[in-house]
Amino acid sequence: MESKQRFGKYKVEREVLDEERLEELTQRKTYSDIHPPLTKQLKESFRCTVPKLKRSLVSSFPVLYWLPKYSVWDYGMPDLISGISVGIMHLPQGMAYALLASVPPVFGLYSSLYPALIYFFFGTSRHISIGTFTILSIMVGGVTERLAPDESFLKTNGTNITAEVDIIARDLYRVKVAAATTVLGGLIQVFLGVVKFGFVGTYLSEPLVRAYTTAAAAHAVVGQLKTIFGVSAKRFSGPLSLVYTLVEVCSKLPQTHLPTLVVSAVTMALLIAAKELNGFFSSKLPVPVPVELLTIIAGTLISSYAHLQNNYSVEVVGEIPSGLEPPSVPSVSLFGEVIGDAFALAVVGYAISISLGKTFALKHGYKVDSNQELVALGLSNAAGGFFQCFSVCASMSRSLIQVTTGGKTQMAGLASALIVLVTILKLGALFQELPKAVLASVVFVNLKGMFKQHADIVTLWRSNKTDLVVWLVTWVSTMLLNLDLGLAASITFALFTVIFRTQLPTYSVLGNVPGTELYVDMETHREARQIPGVTIFRSSATVYFANAELYLEALKEKSGLDISKMIIYKRRQEAKQKRREKRAERRAKRQAKREKRAQTAAINMSGPPDLFVEDEAGCCTEISMDGTIAEKEEQTWSEKENGTVFVIPSSPRTVDGQCRWEYLKGGDPDCSSLGWMSELQDGDTVTLGSSSEDTLSRDLERVSLGSLGKWTWDIHSIILDLSTANFTDTVAIKLMKNIFQDFSEIDVDIYMAGCQESVVEQLERGDFFCETITKGSLFASVHDAVLYCLNNRGATSPPRYDPSANLNSSTKL
Repeated sequence: MESKQRFGKYKVEREVLDEERLEELTQRKTYSDIHPPLTKQLKESFRCTVPKLKRSLVSSFPVLYWLPKYSVWDYGMPDLISGISVGIMHLPQGMAYALLASVPPVFGLYSSLYPALIYFFFGTSRHISIGTFTILSIMVGGVTERLAPDESFLKTNGTNITAEVDIIARDLYRVKVAAATTVLGGLIQVFLGVVKFGFVGTYLSEPLVRAYTTAAAAHAVVGQLKTIFGVSAKRFSGPLSLVYTLVEVCSKLPQTHLPTLVVSAVTMALLIAAKELNGFFSSKLPVPVPVELLTIIAGTLISSYAHLQNNYSVEVVGEIPSGLEPPSVPSVSLFGEVIGDAFALAVVGYAISISLGKTFALKHGYKVDSNQELVALGLSNAAGGFFQCFSVCASMSRSLIQVTTGGKTQMAGLASALIVLVTILKLGALFQELPKAVLASVVFVNLKGMFKQHADIVTLWRSNKTDLVVWLVTWVSTMLLNLDLGLAASITFALFTVIFRTQLPTYSVLGNVPGTELYVDMETHREARQIPGVTIFRSSATVYFANAELYLEALKEKSGLDISKMIIYKRRQEAKQKRREKRAERRAKRQAKREKRAQTAAINMSGPPDLFVEDEAGCCTEISMDGTIAEKEEQTWSEKENGTVFVIPSSPRTVDGQCRWEYLKGGDPDCSSLGWMSELQDGDTVTLGSSSEDTLSRDLERVSLGSLGKWTWDIHSIILDLSTANFTDTVAIKLMKNIFQDFSEIDVDIYMAGCQESVVEQLERGDFFCETITKGSLFASVHDAVLYCLNNRGATSPPRYDPSANLNSSTKL
């Protein structure tokens, strides 16, 4: 009662609308009106006007849109504070993630500088922080160590090869590999953005991305174990590289360098404690405490004054050149070897950046252009590659700091880049004594949040099992197949789950909610009522080539009509009908010949003629003078007809030639009347004589299955609810044609309801409509189709349907 008062009632009175009437009322545009010719589109695209030029410039350079409106008074101070905070985070993360990329730490600082400056001009997000990121650094490190392993740079002493690695030559080549991979990945991103392929990131679902980053965090931890324990372990690449590297590190644990392990343990303990305190007092602090920067400064000071490298052999960062490196063209010859890795970097980096960008845009009320973001990120990577940067994208931790400290625009990103620039120019040399174990510990602690994502397993188990399977497959494939192959396998599997779900959708028969025009699944709603004589069939997915056959099978099952078997039976009945007609025709010809011979014999013979008598059964008996009965052939044909089955109409033929048919067995019918039909019982048989065949041959010219044998049903109309379909293809169109034609043979009408305009257009272009299938079979809604069926076929009283019945065993098909 309360719900009725709360929602109220409404009553709508209108005519029943099929597709033709709906198009007439709404004046639907033609396909040519909606889609102009290609020549016109090209002409319009190349036409240059001032407003169009302005829109193109603003869309290509978003800074031109917001910079003229920038208010220094409102946004200046928040952006400056935010930029300084993010810049301070750039310093430790840039140097630490450079270790993951297997390049010197200074190149991590370069990667925090140049891409941020490029994104300032081309990016559309106001809050993300572009720079080094854990996952991309690990992926770059896999490429550099695969193409530049330590074994390829062993020093030579004359003709002898020593075990010492030429670190300078190795690092230079690894920088070239990283730069070439970054430039190629950036060019791929720019190309995808130009051709409007910004939706490519949507194929990376949230469970896939979270599982991928969780597995990548494991790769990062294993990669840093040798630095944390101070051992020299070989790093593997390719499938099962994680397992091989872990086994290699474990085998070297007896050789652990204790001073390095102590530095790592102390650093991690202090970082974890400081981060917990930072989070506990975050509501009371105006700006988060830069824990990583303070740790690096403290580590550098302790290492410098305690001389950890000289006294305890603790490995340090080493020389950091002051100033900026001049740009250089990357090695194009390496493109062929890194193209797969570059594509993976392009897709993963874009997916992470656009997901963060859309999250912050939704929160702060503005829009992010996915295609322009792809171009901006690509230009940041491509231009950065010329300055020896490695692949970058948005960072979750730095972006959150930029938002929480009050950042309003990318001016905060510009301020953070200036902090990094000052550090490179003036402060870089101060970090030469920084232990690498401190940087490895920073990486280790920062991955704590990614390892917490393992809790997704419990959440997905409760909410969505399919997403859980995607999560597990992604995690396992990334752990075992490495980052590039793992990503490819994960995306492939995720797409297969989508295809699988469209191939096996939910099929349902809809019933009416009493007193409304609503129709719901009868299996899941107790109060839903089926419309008498009407079956409303709906699939939860689009009908296309992958699920067309399954759609037909489900329609047979839900409607209870095995249309294929029924039509096959009808064909056999028609063939049997034709054979009976031919036999009757041959019998008539032989009868005429016998009569002619008898007349000739009567004239020529002197004796009395033979007599031909036709009995009540219609059999012709020849009686000669000596009393011999000549009925051999008639008796033979009568025996052949014994036990046969036939079809006769149960109702008179209408004007349009349609009638209902009964499948009869047994009895002694009076062929002049049909009133005896109701008295026949199942299992009875009827044997026809020759005269009966001749009498029925006219009515059996067009055999219809209206009710064959025990195949009887109470359905006169089937409505296909296609409201869930957003496209169709040639296979689906052919299937729908076959459904219309096949069900019409058993006197069941087919209608379609709820078709979207795009589907109707595709049906038109696919030559779906013809003389027998018109737009009058398409209705605006299920309710319109139901009303039409009840008005046109509701008065018909079809025979009842017995789904458990089978053909009589005596019937020969």
